[in-house]
Amino acid sequence: DPEVIEKLGLFTVQTKCDSKDTYLTRPDLGRVLSDEAVQTIKEKCKMHPTVQIYVSDGLSSAAVAANTADVLQGLKSYGIEAGTPFFVKYGRVGVMDQISEITGADVTCVLIGERPGLITAESMSAYIAYKATVGMPEARRTVVSNIHKDGTIPAEAGAHIADIIKKILEAKASGTDLKL
Repeated sequence: DPEVIEKLGLFTVQTKCDSKDTYLTRPDLGRVLSDEAVQTIKEKCKMHPTVQIYVSDGLSSAAVAANTADVLQGLKSYGIEAGTPFFVKYGRVGVMDQISEITGADVTCVLIGERPGLITAESMSAYIAYKATVGMPEARRTVVSNIHKDGTIPAEAGAHIADIIKKILEAKASGTDLKL
């Protein structure tokens, strides 16, 4: 819902997917930003932030609507200094690698809607990576999943994600390279 994105104060960019159908049938296009998106990020985002946070609809826009505001508030209350947040339409997790390269962020974190399951369509995940690069192995990502009112409470998830980001920054590693 564009009103949700506007209420969150985010600007919108899009991957190379032109529709939800393309997003579902061509996952590769959901991992690459459109040329216009690249230019918009370069123009509107703070470059070389310590942490770049962005939001993506993923497989459940209902999850974004239900949880994002509280997760972002939880992150802010923990004192995480972040770059310019924004929204990626039709984004897959892997687009974070290109966003990391464009912004030059030390840590990139995407809040993304999970595949609707048996319990709820409002479940969100956070994928976090240290100095993400295009083509990096999935094992370099750290994930916090099941963020929703009956799982990990969104505000608590924000604080937990912030704690993980601080540990990633200290260790200069994420995913399986991060020893907690």
